[in-house]
Amino acid sequence: MNQRHHTSNPLNIIVIVSALGYFVDIYDLILFGIVRNPSLTELGYSGAELTAKGLMLFNWQMAGMLIGGILWGILGDKRGRVSVLFGSIFMYSAANVLNGFVTDINSYALLRFLAGIGLAGELGAGITLVSETMTKETRGYGTMVVVTFGALGAVAAALVGDLFTWRIAYFVGGGLGFALFALRLGTYESTMFKNMLAHSGIKRGDFFHLFTNPHRAFRYLNCIMVGLPIWFSIGILIVLSPEFSREIGVEGSVKAGTAIMFAYIGLSVGDFFSGLLSQWFKTRRKVVIGFLVTLLAVISLYLFSRNISYGYYLFLCFAIGAVSGYWAIFATIASEQFGTNLRATVTTTVPNFVRGAVVPITLSFQYLQNHFSFIVSAYIVGLVCLVLALFAIVNLHETYGKDLNYVEE
Repeated sequence: MNQRHHTSNPLNIIVIVSALGYFVDIYDLILFGIVRNPSLTELGYSGAELTAKGLMLFNWQMAGMLIGGILWGILGDKRGRVSVLFGSIFMYSAANVLNGFVTDINSYALLRFLAGIGLAGELGAGITLVSETMTKETRGYGTMVVVTFGALGAVAAALVGDLFTWRIAYFVGGGLGFALFALRLGTYESTMFKNMLAHSGIKRGDFFHLFTNPHRAFRYLNCIMVGLPIWFSIGILIVLSPEFSREIGVEGSVKAGTAIMFAYIGLSVGDFFSGLLSQWFKTRRKVVIGFLVTLLAVISLYLFSRNISYGYYLFLCFAIGAVSGYWAIFATIASEQFGTNLRATVTTTVPNFVRGAVVPITLSFQYLQNHFSFIVSAYIVGLVCLVLALFAIVNLHETYGKDLNYVEE
């Protein structure tokens, strides 16, 4: 294989473009939560309407991400990883810019749906491309760089959302995405993918092929379950930080944007160290198990602390993010579990199904509040997510150093 297509350098052009793309991806995801209320207020909504319309926009965005995850994944295996990488970046960048011009709720909803479709493709295409263009011994460093840097997009969103109007904040996100196209000429397609194209009889990008074999379907489901605690931690514990801080008795008022910023700084730190540890110890599974056990301890500390200082609460938000920071390994494991003809489909759909799992997780949390306290309801949902993730990682094969040059029959 040509060395240009099989590198050990974790700062090669593919890694850099994927990391920058994921940075803008996370920026947009988090920015919407930060500017949702100011933007809806300017559009004429107030009181209970703010929550209702905000939830409606979020649901449209999530619908777009679930559809986009399948769409981009299939295209990644049929048309190539690079085309999906830049196609998804173009789509969410355009949606971001147009978001800055909205004047009514219907166009806002349409653009959040389109942004969701775009946001669904970048990470999966990037991780697949990095996994297939780096050596099997070093690809973990590449995916570590992508996710570690990408998580800092949330910090940028919190700062930009605080310093500028919501329209300008959307323009900034779109501009950053379009700037990435300057790097497009330096990227190259995976040799594994190009070699697979020479064999016309291979089924590529067939989503339903994942379910034609019970062992393959079980493997796919396990890949999804491994990531559930990450989005429970962010989607419930951190996004609802104003409510949790009141229940815990934190001194002072906690803004969701501040808690999200500290949690994502933690996520970036966690992704760096989880990726590093998986390379040092040559294991993905054991590192994930270690993070899950530690996450249980930190969630318990977070939920059952009482009357704590504002600073200590923000430290707990950082800690939640840090021990949830195995997203890089999670995405890498999914990519390494499947053959070249389904790899992009899996690597793109799995993270988006985990993100989409926030909806049933949130509904379960709300239902349990009819029978238990706010804190206990969150703890039960968190325990279920952790147990499912531990079950899943134990049932997945170790993939560190695995040769990825094969196809699923």
